[in-house]
Amino acid sequence: MVPISRSLIYNETINKTVLVRRNGLQKLKLYGFNNLTKTLSFNLYDICYANTKEDRQSYIEYIDECYNARRLTEILTDVARRIGAQVLNIAEQDYEPQGASVTMLIAEEEVPASLVGHLDKSHLTVHTYPESHPQNGVCTFRADIDVSTCGEISPLKTLEKLITSFDSDIITMDYRVRGFTRTENGGKVFMDHDIMSIQDFIPRHILEKYDTYDVNLYEERVFHTSMVLKKYDLDNYLFNLDAADLKEKTRARIERNLEREMKEIFYGRNFEK
Repeated sequence: MVPISRSLIYNETINKTVLVRRNGLQKLKLYGFNNLTKTLSFNLYDICYANTKEDRQSYIEYIDECYNARRLTEILTDVARRIGAQVLNIAEQDYEPQGASVTMLIAEEEVPASLVGHLDKSHLTVHTYPESHPQNGVCTFRADIDVSTCGEISPLKTLEKLITSFDSDIITMDYRVRGFTRTENGGKVFMDHDIMSIQDFIPRHILEKYDTYDVNLYEERVFHTSMVLKKYDLDNYLFNLDAADLKEKTRARIERNLEREMKEIFYGRNFEK
């Protein structure tokens, strides 16, 4: 999806936030390297119901294998390729009893090895957290992902890949641009691209599946979007169970527990039973 064009032009004397419309304009001429730091942070959640303690443990083992360090490395490597970044270093780790982490150092272009130490502001990280409710059978898998870049490469290009790489029932995203870079005449540039909402960079076919909520602080260059799946098929949320085999009362109880879990995560607070 092509982001909606905005007619927001940089005015240094009025507003410290710099928004430059790139469409049809000459590329910014900077003094040195574009060192604006652009960071996109995700929390992606997958919800499931497992009836017994053994099933809950099996679910955690299953999800832990699906998203082990090797699989996460494949996802981040593809993300780096999509944003045009050069992978410099990868650190990956599987944990006991569950969970995995991957950290990837990236650069805007291929560089000599002697410069690697100066590029630690550009990186991709992912951490996973499979867990289960001790009483009602609900299991939750969370992936925390950070994409931090500087220069011309943009973490906003990773949205479609990361959303579709995980079975995401709930997604929370934060995007922030920090610092400043300088033009050739010494003027500060606080923002080098158009953005009014993270949603502008998410394909329409994905957005249509979710209810969304935005908090955008344009002056502070901080943007937040939360998304929760609109509709779901119960069979897709049952581990080692078939919805057709459930009694109506049991089915209703499971649906209430799943919906409550999603609601609490989406709004970030506990609700009374």
